[in-house]
Amino acid sequence: MGHCQVGASFPLHRYGLSKQARCDRTSRMNTTAEIPSNDIAPIQTGKTQLLQSRRDFLKVSAVAGLAAGAVTSLTGAEAPAANTANPPATPSGKDPYALSVRFNKFLRVTDVTDGLDAVGRADLTLLDPLIRPLWMGMRFFGPAVTMRVVPANRRMPVIERKDALKQHAMWDQMGGMHAKLEVKPGCVVVTSTNGARECGYWGSNNSMAMQAAQVAGIVTDGYARDTDEIIMQKGPLACRGVGRTIIPGRVELMDVNVPVGCGGVLIRPGDIVGCDWDGVVVVPVEVAEDVLCIAARIAVDDKKARRRWYEKLGKQPDETVDWEAAADHFKDLL
Repeated sequence: MGHCQVGASFPLHRYGLSKQARCDRTSRMNTTAEIPSNDIAPIQTGKTQLLQSRRDFLKVSAVAGLAAGAVTSLTGAEAPAANTANPPATPSGKDPYALSVRFNKFLRVTDVTDGLDAVGRADLTLLDPLIRPLWMGMRFFGPAVTMRVVPANRRMPVIERKDALKQHAMWDQMGGMHAKLEVKPGCVVVTSTNGARECGYWGSNNSMAMQAAQVAGIVTDGYARDTDEIIMQKGPLACRGVGRTIIPGRVELMDVNVPVGCGGVLIRPGDIVGCDWDGVVVVPVEVAEDVLCIAARIAVDDKKARRRWYEKLGKQPDETVDWEAAADHFKDLL
């Protein structure tokens, strides 16, 4: 292997990699992914190869991402109806689902945002501030399961009264649902709507189905409907706006578990998504452990400082200033 240099802008030494391992990883990052010939079906046009379909393009993109350490599975691109692949691991090999449990206790979105600043991701992973939780007190962190939804270019046919309850099934039969969402307890369902007009993709019924499946939360850059009921049900849902309409004839679900843009931010399956009243943030999985460590220290210090103010002002302490419990939870990181 030839000589390689690990740049200071990508501090792999933080993750406990040896010098040789860092060289190996950097070499892979700087090398175009080798794509097996049976993975794509190109059309030969002189020296140019044109990919026959959008799914081939997604597959090639995923392979390239794999070489750069961005993703660890092609399952989402090969068969978007399935969600059986394990999410990408952190550089130390830790499962994002196990890691997100640590994020879910004592940390605010602002603590995590400060941690992201410290690792050089300032502002890159903050979702549009218009995407907000539906009710105050909502808080969740979890690995992303992504959905790519696009605006439809066709309408539903006019139906008779007897078919009033069949509209969703009819839209499915018309090919409006190209993939099937499957979730895992603790995940956050991220729905990218690609600028679709008003459509309440999430409502009181299907969001409650996600609660029953123990999903940690739902984030969409689109709309939600039945919001009175979602709030009453304490459905953990953050959205850009409140809508009134149903899915058929308005949007199509194209893919699940592929990289998406949501709220102006790249979100990949397995990235850790967090939400509270301050907004929504995503933690790229490759920096999640560093962010957790820094955010934990910031959170404990803040709780200590505010406890002193509570005491000076004669306020009764509450859980937000219980720095001892936070310090115990993060004792291995402080």
